[in-house]
Amino acid sequence: MSLRPLFITEIYQASLAEGRDFAAFNAELEEAVLMLAEEDAAGRAWCKANAYGGYTSYASLDDLPQRATVFAELKTRLDRHARAYAKALHMDLGGGRLRLDSLWVNLLKPGAGHTGHIHPHSVISGTVYVAVPPGASALKLEDPRLPLMMAAPPREADAPESARSFVYLQPDAGTILMWESWLRHEVPANAAKTPRISISFNYAWR
Repeated sequence: MSLRPLFITEIYQASLAEGRDFAAFNAELEEAVLMLAEEDAAGRAWCKANAYGGYTSYASLDDLPQRATVFAELKTRLDRHARAYAKALHMDLGGGRLRLDSLWVNLLKPGAGHTGHIHPHSVISGTVYVAVPPGASALKLEDPRLPLMMAAPPREADAPESARSFVYLQPDAGTILMWESWLRHEVPANAAKTPRISISFNYAWR
């Protein structure tokens, strides 16, 4: 008897912390996020209207790489990782290429979370983590086959990661996680005593 793995879901993980300038770069990113949270009145209003527990620039600002040099530098670094991920996925981009379509910051207050969702109209999505205090939420990933399993029994409690219905990835400051945009994911309630800060992004094929 043999098993033949097919249609594998590959998650890309890397870290900015491997760079010599990481501490200063990450501190600059955090300062920029806190500045936006203070100055972006439209973003704060959207968060209040949509019961977002903290601050996100998702619905208010779409030009962060043009707005601050630290976000432009982050884009440059993320572009390299997106190219490596696309190559590992054997994507045939033809005459197009992956382009950073959107970049937004997230400041999740203690007790707040982000319900399950996907990122339509994108190819690759991901998050880079800036501040991950003790108790901060992991990223929860859902088996994309789950809605099709119908009468399937649950998985064993000690099933390997590749066989689970949900996988929790616990990042550190500097961690980059990327996944294909159709993969449903969520952020459980932040159990830390201070905000969890991250920067999310989408890549489109153009």
